[in-house]
Amino acid sequence: MGKQRSNAQQPVSARQQNFLRDHHRHHHRITFGRFLLLFFFLAFWEAASRLAWIDSFFFSSPSGIIRYLGQMLTDGSFFTHTGITLFETIASFVLVTGLSLFSATLLWYKNSLSEVLEPYLVVLNALPKSALAPLLIVWLGTGSNTIIVAGISVAVFGSIISLYTGFCQVDPEMCKLIYTLGGNRKDALVKVILPSSVPLILSSMKVNIGLSLVGVIIGEFLAARRGLGYLIIYGSQVFQLNMVITSIIILCAIAMVFYKLIQSAEHYYRKKA
Repeated sequence: MGKQRSNAQQPVSARQQNFLRDHHRHHHRITFGRFLLLFFFLAFWEAASRLAWIDSFFFSSPSGIIRYLGQMLTDGSFFTHTGITLFETIASFVLVTGLSLFSATLLWYKNSLSEVLEPYLVVLNALPKSALAPLLIVWLGTGSNTIIVAGISVAVFGSIISLYTGFCQVDPEMCKLIYTLGGNRKDALVKVILPSSVPLILSSMKVNIGLSLVGVIIGEFLAARRGLGYLIIYGSQVFQLNMVITSIIILCAIAMVFYKLIQSAEHYYRKKA
């Protein structure tokens, strides 16, 4: 114990300090470069609009987007439409994560079931999900339920295939060790497969949140009277391009926030592991 404590309290060497300093500088340079690129893009866009290089009626402008965003905040439509899309996306994401994890676990646990269902999962994953949207409207009507199911349909089949493939690729020697020690398939699942697949599950969640958002927007295009997807389709119909581009930018911000939250959870797990 004393030896372990003394090792934990050892000072960081000069080489390690230089490495950490260079790593932080590199990270700051990358972040600065990203913001600089965004700044120049927005500045060029605004200048092109003001100098009539592009028609602001069709291409909008950063200043027009800011004005429209301020209008949305003032009349409360920002919170209404964004809140609805957030709720539908989170509901779809949670259901996709739960369904895919449960289904992939069941497929790994029952080999015969996976042999029967795998071709159907591949076909359903390849099917264009926009083709299902009219059927969902007929079956479920218009409203949040239809949109949430549309979000689920975009992500769930690919997530099941990805997780099931990852479960099957876990080191088989570790499972053999469980069986050798008298364990059964359930013990191998709980003690080997799931713990070893946590990075895969987190990585799958990063993909699923984006796909769930895409599915929700597809559903809102067809079956909504509120939400960011509705604003995009309505704005394009009445040529309100500020509405369209502002809604798209809000969607980009939502996707980035969700991605960063899951990425933070992934980094936290790696530090703890």
